[in-house]
Amino acid sequence: MSTSLSTPSVTELCLLKALWKDQPQSARQLHASVQAELDWSFSSTRKTVERMLEKGLLSQRSLHGVLVYEPQADKVATLAAFAHDFGRRVMEIDTPLPVSMFTGSKLVDGAELAELEQLLHDWPQDGKE
Repeated sequence: MSTSLSTPSVTELCLLKALWKDQPQSARQLHASVQAELDWSFSSTRKTVERMLEKGLLSQRSLHGVLVYEPQADKVATLAAFAHDFGRRVMEIDTPLPVSMFTGSKLVDGAELAELEQLLHDWPQDGKE
């Protein structure tokens, strides 16, 4: 199961997480949301937002004369892709990761946790390396 959208980079994921928690946000609001974690300039946030728009990870619209951004990447599918990649590439685990490793997450609720477990369980098997 994968999303038709591009897989976000780690910094793009940081912006997506901020938007999944509170959307829509202007570029300034988004920058303020991620400033502590990324510790970078506003121009870096703007460049990342532009790249994410090109990749289809975000949408942009005008709200009261201000451009605001909303995530287009599905939260659970994106998190499943990161978890699958981590399990396979980093930990060299060929079986689905246990969903228990996600309990206590502030990012997903119970229903999303169940959906995440199903996505990870049903993930298509890659060719064995």
